[in-house]
Amino acid sequence: MKPSVLPAIAAFNAILCLTVGTFAAHGIKDVQAREWIMTGVIFQLPHVAAVFALLAWQDNLLVRRCAWGLALGSLIFAGNLYALALGAPRWIAAFAPIGGTLMMFSWFGVVLAAFMGHRLPKE
Repeated sequence: MKPSVLPAIAAFNAILCLTVGTFAAHGIKDVQAREWIMTGVIFQLPHVAAVFALLAWQDNLLVRRCAWGLALGSLIFAGNLYALALGAPRWIAAFAPIGGTLMMFSWFGVVLAAFMGHRLPKE
């Protein structure tokens, strides 16, 4: 059995959002910083579950690409919010829409996969 990078990235996303979210709840007093972190957590954690659900749902190229898009998109989106909260320069926020757009396109791909199902190539 070969190791799979995608589940590892999804698990890393879970560790990251739980760690940063816990830190925000207990250690960040700045209201804006805490809000940025909690927004990141709210978007990131459900997408971790979605990646694992997609991997169990269908095994085809489109679904795997959508799972990658959700994993990377949520990491980019939430990571930008976490960076802002931890003092990164404001221009870093310009990258958050890239993650959000990647997540939206990935969900659109899931819709296509649901309608196309068995007609999708495995590889």
